[in-house]
Amino acid sequence: MFTEEQIEKANAKVKSGADFPKLAQDLIELGITKNDVYVTDGHAEYFGQNGYSIETKANYSPLEVAKKSNAEEFRQRLKIHQQGQTDYPTFCRDSAETGVEKWTIDFDKMICTYFDKKGTEMLTENIPTA
Repeated sequence: MFTEEQIEKANAKVKSGADFPKLAQDLIELGITKNDVYVTDGHAEYFGQNGYSIETKANYSPLEVAKKSNAEEFRQRLKIHQQGQTDYPTFCRDSAETGVEKWTIDFDKMICTYFDKKGTEMLTENIPTA
């Protein structure tokens, strides 16, 4: 079973979106099969085998997620983040501004899906290997 402390330790290694593939591998090694990250305050839910899950506390002051999503603008900002040009707090603000309410990472399928406030899928992408 994984702990919040182990997750925090793995997340602490991340400096930009370019570090995400390594983070994914670290989380898989902990036994995490899926997680949901909520843009409004950065709290997350992590899921493992046999129904095991934990929820983390808020990571930052609440952000207002735009009511209308802009998938194209989000893709552009995500690309910049993945190239290592922005840090995580900036990416979260960019996500909120473009209408992303949460993202779900499925480590079994190695995909990350971004959703707007209506639950509509804005983007699904493959997670590159580290």
